[in-house]
Amino acid sequence: MLIDIRNLSIFADAPHGEVKVLDRVSLQIAEGELHTLVGESGSGKSLIARAIMGFINPEWRLQADRLWFKGTDLLRLTSKERRSIIGVDIAMIFQDPADYLDPNATVLEQLREAILNQDLNVPFWKRKAARDKYAAQLLIKMGVKNYQQVLRAYPFELSEGVAQKVMIATAIAHRPQLLIADEPTTAMEPRTRDQIYRLLAQLHAQHRMSILLIAQDFSELMKETTHLSTIYAGQIMETGSRDQLLEAPYHPYTDALSYTSLSQPQKLAHKQHLQTLPELEPNLQHMPIGCRLGPRCPYAKRACVQRPEKYVIAKREFYCHYPINLDTKDQAVFESVQYKQVSL
Repeated sequence: MLIDIRNLSIFADAPHGEVKVLDRVSLQIAEGELHTLVGESGSGKSLIARAIMGFINPEWRLQADRLWFKGTDLLRLTSKERRSIIGVDIAMIFQDPADYLDPNATVLEQLREAILNQDLNVPFWKRKAARDKYAAQLLIKMGVKNYQQVLRAYPFELSEGVAQKVMIATAIAHRPQLLIADEPTTAMEPRTRDQIYRLLAQLHAQHRMSILLIAQDFSELMKETTHLSTIYAGQIMETGSRDQLLEAPYHPYTDALSYTSLSQPQKLAHKQHLQTLPELEPNLQHMPIGCRLGPRCPYAKRACVQRPEKYVIAKREFYCHYPINLDTKDQAVFESVQYKQVSL
């Protein structure tokens, strides 16, 4: 297992006391897997990525039963030991490249810095020329046609799409085993978005690079996605294969995301309202107890004031007292497991 997260919680200080921003999140990513984490804005999905990278606010409190990368406990590493993994074996690209590329350095200078000596199989006196050549090759690989001009440019001179390609080139310069893409195509025009997704698909296919893609809804899914997880208000709702979650979601939240993201407009009657969950996502300082979807869930009952345990049925995980779309066999399995948990 490449990434193994068990019961990760993050606590932040607020005017009325400590707030649990992430609530016992578990997530596993295997080698060569393209895993997409889907949730509304503010659901905490980016916090999971930042916890892996070690970018959490130092004033926040993080606890987890497990936060491992290839069997190494990231929480026990010193800063120096963690830096030997982050940026080398694990890399991340962000929503807005303009916020993360150095405005005072050219693209070539930033790529030179990202390319490590171990990436160059040449004597030390040839490294500068080799770095420049490798930087150009990276941009060519990203599909940047006028790469020589881009190498001399500063980030503010680049279009949004080219800037994102530069960020991807910087991230993959040392061929990381895991690439985290945090909503990399937000606000991009469809053509540019498709280019970025094709690049990620090529990296996944050619180098067997594991990718954690973070998205707001199912319309942003790549067809190469192998596994899906949905998250709401800091709680994981459901995890399984792409086909499982899209064809027959067990969790009401996954079902609502699927309907609002993937329903075809022509199937709706004229002026018919889109089916969405009622009310708004809860404020972090006033989180519902138990299942945080409860106040908005059409299936919620009294039991939902207790946080549901993890259920594993048909090779998928979900956290729900009243799952939907279970066939007769799986319903019987669920009721049996639920009875055992209540009896403990």
